Amino acid sequence: MAKYFDVTGVCRPSEHCMERREWCMDYRSGKWAKEILDSRNEEGMWGNFHTLAQPVRNKAITTEQAIRRLRILGFTKEDEAVQAVLERMCLCVSGEKKIDDYYEKKHDWPLFEKLMLSAWIRLFEPENEIALNVARQWAYIAERAFRSGRYDREDDMEAFGQQFGRKPKSSFETGFGMFYHVVLLQGVLTTETGNRLLDYYISRPDGIYYVYDKALSILPEEFASKKTSYYLAAIEALSSYPQAREKLGFVAEWIDSNKDHSGRWDLGPGAKDGVYFPLSDSWRKPECRIADCTERINGILQKIS
Repeated sequence: MAKYFDVTGVCRPSEHCMERREWCMDYRSGKWAKEILDSRNEEGMWGNFHTLAQPVRNKAITTEQAIRRLRILGFTKEDEAVQAVLERMCLCVSGEKKIDDYYEKKHDWPLFEKLMLSAWIRLFEPENEIALNVARQWAYIAERAFRSGRYDREDDMEAFGQQFGRKPKSSFETGFGMFYHVVLLQGVLTTETGNRLLDYYISRPDGIYYVYDKALSILPEEFASKKTSYYLAAIEALSSYPQAREKLGFVAEWIDSNKDHSGRWDLGPGAKDGVYFPLSDSWRKPECRIADCTERINGILQKIS
C-alpha cells in the first residue's frame, strides 16, 4: 500500500493507488525497474558507463544512468543487478579490466574513471577498500585545499601535484565541484574540512556539477517544479555528511513550509523526469505522485532536520 507521513510524523497508508499496493511496498518489483533490468547486456551492464544526463526517449541508457535509477528505486549492493556492476567497477579501479571502450581525450581519462567509479562504489558500499584508497587520495588534496579556512586554488593545485606527480590539466582535477567529489569524500575528511567543504558547496555559484547548476544557498522560487527536484538531488548528495543537520537547516525549514494541509508534499507533474521520478508505475492519479514526492522528501528530512 502506498505510504505517506502525516503531520505527526507517523507513517500511514494512503487509501489511493490501491491497485498498486503490492508494488508500492517495493519499487524494485515495479514497472520502471523491470524496464531497466530487461535492457541489460550479456555482461550485466548497459551502454557505455559515463553520463549522468537525463535519459533520452528511445535511446539506450548508460550504465551510470541505470544504476542511479536503480538506486533511487531502492536497489542495494545485495541485489544481483548491482553486484554485477560493483564487481566490474572494482576491477576497473584496480586496473584489472576496462569498464568499456569510452574515452575522452581532453581529460586524464583513467584518473577520471577512478574518481567516478570509486564514487559510485562508495554510494552502494561505503567501506569498500578499493574505493576508499581513491577517496583517501582526494581527501589528501581536499585537506590542503581547504586548510586556510576556505577553498584555495593554489593549495589545491599544489596538493594535486604532490599526490599525482604532475600539475592538473583539466577542470575536473581542481575545484571539487562535481557530484563525484561530494560522494567520494564522505567519511574520509576531518571535521574541520568537512565543515568547510559543505560551506563551499552551499555557496558555490555553480552548485554541484552533474546535479544542480545554481548556488544551493538560493532556494528555488517555485516549489512544485523539476528545478526543486534537482535542487533536492544536490541536498541529498550532501545529506550524508555529519555536518548536514547544522548546515542545511534552512532547507529543512523551507521544505516544511511547503507541505500541504495533510503534511505531504507535491512537486507537480513537471517533476517527472525518468530519473528521480516517478517511483510509482503511473502518475495518472495525483495521489500516487504525492505519495512518491512525500516518500522522497521524508527521506531527506530524516537526515537534515
